[in-house]
Amino acid sequence: MLQGKKIVLGITGSIAAYKACYLIRGLIKQGAEVQVVITPSGKEFITPLTLSTLTGKPVVSEFFDRRDGSWHSHVQLGLWADAMVIAPASASTIGKMANGVADNMLITTYLSMKAPVFVAPAMDLDMYAHPSTQKNLDTLRSYGNHIIEPGTGFLASKLEGKGRMEEPEKIIEVLDNFFQEQTDLKGKKILITAGPTYEKLDPVRFIGNYSSGKMGIALAEECARRGAEVELICGPVSIKTSHPNIHRTDVESAAQMYKAATEAFPNANAAILCAAVADFTPANVADNKIKREGNKLTLELTPTQDIAKALGEMKKENQVMVGFALETNDEENHAKEKLQKKNLDFIVLNSLQDDGAGFQHNTNKVALIDKAGEEKFPLKSKKEVAKDIVNKLVTIIK
Repeated sequence: MLQGKKIVLGITGSIAAYKACYLIRGLIKQGAEVQVVITPSGKEFITPLTLSTLTGKPVVSEFFDRRDGSWHSHVQLGLWADAMVIAPASASTIGKMANGVADNMLITTYLSMKAPVFVAPAMDLDMYAHPSTQKNLDTLRSYGNHIIEPGTGFLASKLEGKGRMEEPEKIIEVLDNFFQEQTDLKGKKILITAGPTYEKLDPVRFIGNYSSGKMGIALAEECARRGAEVELICGPVSIKTSHPNIHRTDVESAAQMYKAATEAFPNANAAILCAAVADFTPANVADNKIKREGNKLTLELTPTQDIAKALGEMKKENQVMVGFALETNDEENHAKEKLQKKNLDFIVLNSLQDDGAGFQHNTNKVALIDKAGEEKFPLKSKKEVAKDIVNKLVTIIK
């Protein structure tokens, strides 16, 4: 999958810089084109002549050529690349990337990069374990960067622990798998519902829930990244979508989401029903704002249309359906019951009992349940959870 790919390789000041030679050779052997961008301190560990000889391209390091006044365009590098790999990534560079400190060519290239970015940290064990380093890595993950975790072993300090840059062949494998994933859902149409629904009481008030839409939109972005055409039906949320393969329809009420979903599902290969749809809606909506009168307000609520049930009844043999269950008690039994009743292929269970899971959080802790059993995952970012869910979806579709 690396044949013909354009890779920008960032090299920083670390003893692990020598591994960049093996990484370059491996990438070129796989058919990739490599352009090195190196920091000034990186040149203290490995020479541009060595790197240029291996890549067949001049190494980029400074903004300007002091002899003729020409300059290197970090913007063009950002547009040229299919991926950027920073290996080794020192603690200093990771900190600058996390905080936008654009004081060298590598950081400006990173900030201009349109392609996915992979970061392979390399440092001593105490530096890697330091809270500031871990915070910076978490920040990079939140930006969508891919962190290639370092290995454990003998370090330059003569100590032993976690901090060794991952081996070049493993980094190449990560890249190869990434580009392979981009074709997993090519040609498939995926329907995804996301966010809450708002059920009007009057022109200014509604019944709703705390859903932020983060999980559903992470799923939409992941499916689109892997080649799918995504039909995203989204309740009222503030999060924007960015991938061109996502067609987004914004709705407000459960009735509007029901209409959009039932119309889109017949043309879909799969549906992921992630939205937190209201189960009840007011029987009557006031034309004017309801005034405070008396000691109580009585509301009459009627059930909304069940989107999952409707799609489950429409579902054909070649279609896949994924549901969500957010529970507060007896979680597994409720999820398995829903799996059966709604004709789902598998269901994603999360519980409000788990810290960091459910509404509003950037993280989630889920279990994937199908008729064959259950697979539990630890607390992860919602982007990583989306990948786990889509991985399972891909195995079923294939």
